[in-house]
Amino acid sequence: MSLPIYLIGARGCGKTTIGKILSKTLNYEFKDTDHYIQIITHCNIAEIIKNEGWHAFRLREMHALRAVTALSTVVATGGGIVLSEKNCDFMRQNGKVIWLNASSVILGERLKNEPNLAQRPTLTGRTITEEIDDVLHQRMELYYQTSHYQVDATQSPTYIIKQILDLLDLNNNTI
Repeated sequence: MSLPIYLIGARGCGKTTIGKILSKTLNYEFKDTDHYIQIITHCNIAEIIKNEGWHAFRLREMHALRAVTALSTVVATGGGIVLSEKNCDFMRQNGKVIWLNASSVILGERLKNEPNLAQRPTLTGRTITEEIDDVLHQRMELYYQTSHYQVDATQSPTYIIKQILDLLDLNNNTI
């Protein structure tokens, strides 16, 4: 059996996309903490935050992380999961954490073109382009400290998957 693989990074870095491909490649389960929360609450993230606030959402996120963690599972996390030291410690102690890193310019462009943007609430009330640079700047050190490995998320999914497999030496099933 293999340790869980946690994908962290800012909104738009590709955690869900890469997570689905990686899980198929490894024959692992795929879980997404935001999706788990939406299933449990029957609401999208924006509705949860509007109705319950950020603090309640972060508590739900912590519960979701623990609920979806299992051996041989790739877990796509919410961009703010690293705001809780407990979440960071949990991921580092229970699996391998991979930071999908991309510049604020790339992330801003991806999020502008994303069809589900309305389901992802603004963190600051500003446009996504204005907000992403500040949010990334605030969280970059947390992503760095939490991750076991960092991957350039501006590359093609095929290249990113290859990088992850090489970093984890999964071709030899060593994790």
